[in-house]
Amino acid sequence: MKKLAITAVALSLLLSACSSNNSSEVPPTITQEPSYTNVSVHDPSVIKVDDTFYVFGSHLASAKSEDLIEWTQVSDIVRTGNPLIPNVHDELSEALSWAETQTLWAADVIQLADGRYYMYYNACRGDAPLSAMGVAIADNIEGPYKDAGIFLKSGMTEEMSHDGTPYDATKHPNAVDPDTFFDKDGKLWMVYGSYSGGIFILEMDPETGFPLPDQGYGKKLVGGNHSRIEAPYMQYSPETGYYYLFLSYGGLDSFGGYNIRVARSKTPDGPFLDPQGQDMLDSKGAEGSVFDDLSIEPYGAKLMGGYQFEASDGTTAGYVAPGHNSTYYDEEDGEYFIFFHTRFPDGGEFHEVRVHQFFMNADGWPVVAPYRYSGEKLGSYKENQVRGEYQLINHGKDITADVKEPDTITLAKNGKITGDVEGTWKLDGENNAELTIDGVTYKGKFVQGWSEAEEKELTTFTALSDEGVSIWGSRIVTASE
Repeated sequence: MKKLAITAVALSLLLSACSSNNSSEVPPTITQEPSYTNVSVHDPSVIKVDDTFYVFGSHLASAKSEDLIEWTQVSDIVRTGNPLIPNVHDELSEALSWAETQTLWAADVIQLADGRYYMYYNACRGDAPLSAMGVAIADNIEGPYKDAGIFLKSGMTEEMSHDGTPYDATKHPNAVDPDTFFDKDGKLWMVYGSYSGGIFILEMDPETGFPLPDQGYGKKLVGGNHSRIEAPYMQYSPETGYYYLFLSYGGLDSFGGYNIRVARSKTPDGPFLDPQGQDMLDSKGAEGSVFDDLSIEPYGAKLMGGYQFEASDGTTAGYVAPGHNSTYYDEEDGEYFIFFHTRFPDGGEFHEVRVHQFFMNADGWPVVAPYRYSGEKLGSYKENQVRGEYQLINHGKDITADVKEPDTITLAKNGKITGDVEGTWKLDGENNAELTIDGVTYKGKFVQGWSEAEEKELTTFTALSDEGVSIWGSRIVTASE
């Protein structure tokens, strides 16, 4: 397989050299057509073990892949015989009983210094923040995991909460959606939370995997008053020196307007600011409100929401309610990947895992490639190689079930943008994209992408504004192509 890829690269370089008189040709950065196989894991949290990526999610589902393209399902639902926890209803009976449920929510797995794998599980009733979070441990990444106990509860009514006060869902967290991570100095932390009182962080004991004592629920980072913010995930970038807190806003179902956002801080426990410099602690519902989306919409950089591109045959393809993501940074290649589940236009509640590459723009903010990962690499472009007609998606800042439809624009030779919107554009260096539309500047990358609808490689761009709005562009296929 590797030999074929090397041969393809060598061939593409040879063809580029032989056809240097055709200066508009873009050397391909995808060495061979991807052969995707898909899996379903809601709320996928990634861990890499040796050469294999694993994602663990809700309902005790998991999957694995060696190349992020071909995936294999490892486990599916909470049931007797699930390979992760074969006797799950007995093993996790305390958590399931507390939460008054028979299923589990978003799991997260990390390997600690003893070489074992620690699965942070959580159970929630769903219509109330009655939740329990604990950890189960295994010698093998694929299980079986044995319960080590519950360490966090929420929704209590007959006992005091973890900070010694009566539980208050407007200010205390819902004990779900954990992400446990090491910071750059080797300290272990966990971010968690969903709706209710917001997103919190706890410092953890790297020897036991449990929280260090006397922290209560930890420190609040985002949210409050039942605002629809959940699924925190932390990624440190040695490239920028920032910790990036990824979040999902809105409701997860096909009509909930789920979308992925990000903020950043120089320290893992904040404060986290968005591109406008707004403190994410202020991203919360108005006092006395429930699901007050208008109050939280202005906060965070919105990386993606529901959208669709139109193919040359008139069909459309895109995502509905993409969210609950995790991320991975490949230190060797300096590449970033984002993992999430998504629903699809006219697909109801059916969902699958998707993986996209993302990049840091000139201001140190993530911008996500418009198409799913296909083995692409950032290339080197000349201006005449990226000029042309594109479909443009503006993801906006709203929380909406509406699927964003494309505009048509042209990146013209004179540096002008014409078409449904107008402005200017430029290529800076090898692949940095800068577009100014209606007076707003967006910074990002030009990158090749594989369009499954067109079954070919296309030039794309991805960029972000100082207001935290993402735009995507996909080259329009002409009749001659």
